Amino acid sequence: MIKTRASIFENVPDVDVSAFSPKPRTDRQAPSAEQVKAVAEAANFPSRQAAAPVSAKPPKRHEGRVYRTGRNVQFNAKVSQETVDAIYSVTEANKGWVLGYTLERAMAALKRELELEGAP
Repeated sequence: MIKTRASIFENVPDVDVSAFSPKPRTDRQAPSAEQVKAVAEAANFPSRQAAAPVSAKPPKRHEGRVYRTGRNVQFNAKVSQETVDAIYSVTEANKGWVLGYTLERAMAALKRELELEGAP
């Protein structure tokens, strides 16, 4: 048995739609921008306008933490916690040093030590 879909256009009673028509246009003026702003502020409605920048000054940087050294390559290594603690303690003990400078000094000392050991 084949069932067919019912058509929405079959057996449609005559419907009178002549009573439906668009509403007449009323020529009201839109409220001014000042009126809209006043109503929005009274209702605590947030504005979507971007806030004006507070100042054009660059943000302050932490004193003593900006270094222009030319060191721009990151070096990662797995080491023991004791090694990390030793590197940080040497860096913190010498005011003005940063980790990169501590590593450079350590490498220079290691090279000097190895050259002395290799000399006859």
